[in-house]
Amino acid sequence: MRRFLLVAALAVPLSPASNAATTQPTRVNALQPPPVIVRSRSDAVAPGYLFVAPKSFGASALGILDGRGRFVWVDAIPNGEQATDFRVQSYRGQPVLTWWQGKGFGGLTSGADYIMDSSYRVIATLHPDSGLDLDGHEFRLTPEGTALTLSYHVVPYDLSSVGGPRDAQVTEGVIEELAVPSGHVLWQWHSLDHVPVVDSYFPVESPYDYFHVNSISYDTDGNLLLSARGTSTVYKIDRRNGVVIWRLGGKRSDFVFGPGARFTGQHDAIAAAPDVIRLFDNGTDGATQTEPQSRVIWINLDEARRIATLARQLTHPKVVLSQSQGNAETLANGDTLVGWGSAGEVSEFDPQGKLLFDAQLVGRDTYRAYRLEWSGKPDVPPLATARRSRRRALVVHAIWNGATGVAHWKILTGGTAAKLVAVRTVPWNGFDTTAKLTSRARYAKVVALDSSGTAIGESPIVLVR
Repeated sequence: MRRFLLVAALAVPLSPASNAATTQPTRVNALQPPPVIVRSRSDAVAPGYLFVAPKSFGASALGILDGRGRFVWVDAIPNGEQATDFRVQSYRGQPVLTWWQGKGFGGLTSGADYIMDSSYRVIATLHPDSGLDLDGHEFRLTPEGTALTLSYHVVPYDLSSVGGPRDAQVTEGVIEELAVPSGHVLWQWHSLDHVPVVDSYFPVESPYDYFHVNSISYDTDGNLLLSARGTSTVYKIDRRNGVVIWRLGGKRSDFVFGPGARFTGQHDAIAAAPDVIRLFDNGTDGATQTEPQSRVIWINLDEARRIATLARQLTHPKVVLSQSQGNAETLANGDTLVGWGSAGEVSEFDPQGKLLFDAQLVGRDTYRAYRLEWSGKPDVPPLATARRSRRRALVVHAIWNGATGVAHWKILTGGTAAKLVAVRTVPWNGFDTTAKLTSRARYAKVVALDSSGTAIGESPIVLVR
């Protein structure tokens, strides 16, 4: 049964989401970012902020961090949901934040894709009109203003060919290109139409998640690259008709591998250059381990002779094995940022493979990690809180969640709200910057200063508690 779908694109006006809201804590420590340990860092790292979606059982968040591991913006994910693939993309010519949020990541999911503007307001929430639930492994905005998305779809299936029951179910992988923000399906591809269940390495169960698609991206010629963990294969798909052009890896690879080029349970297959594929090789599919540690590899493809050779690899000095998840990103200065998936590590390497930055998300992992340029401008003012400590010191919190332009905070205090004077200026030290003062003041406020000392925002006056 062939279910490839191609539909003419529709021009749909943007409708801001009804639940659009700027995240701003209303009390001290209203948002508790997960702890991050920065083990090493260098001034030679590429510019930009780190984008992660730390998660664990029952707890997840979106986070933007600076090079010292300090949170610039953090947003807790509610209701036991998780978030993945948090990054900066371009939408209608403007930089935006995008991510998937929902339940069941890693299996059958129920969720949606979100787009947020630079003021941290959700401007689009994406659901496909096919009725499929979006999966969190990929949300890629295209230059055409559409989105490439993934779904896991359960269908009845006879598994006797792989030793399973006849009356069973299979979870297939579905690629959809969607109009944004309507979710209208423009293009659709189903794995069962092109990849048989016998190609899987996963143990048979019902539903049988035989394919486990985990990335979709463009090749340099405009066709698509798809990564499937269940078959340990990267597929090149014809963008027009959905036909598999070639298979790299797995049981039916169209390429012969040179030494060190074969991979297992991979993620994030990207065209690094013409005839060069970069991917995160987990070295394990969760059942079988083929490498002593996970790695990022670049594979040269000789399509004429169908030979795949290892061009380059990166490994972590302390030997990291990521059982699941993971990605790599080539940065503008030639460095490579690596998200080590389930290991909860984020690293940056220079072009020679030297480790420049290394951080650990304590007790959490992140499906992917990115280093990207971003300018956040919350459309709410800063927030100040002031209280007396047990030793009677005045503790002031300066909070402007997501504001990337703050270099210093000027603190003003006074005996009355009408007469406040500047008493101290402190460097920005995370989205919640704390200062301790010796003062008997009853009122306080904070003023955000940029790197030139210009005021860019000020809080309401607050009563010292």
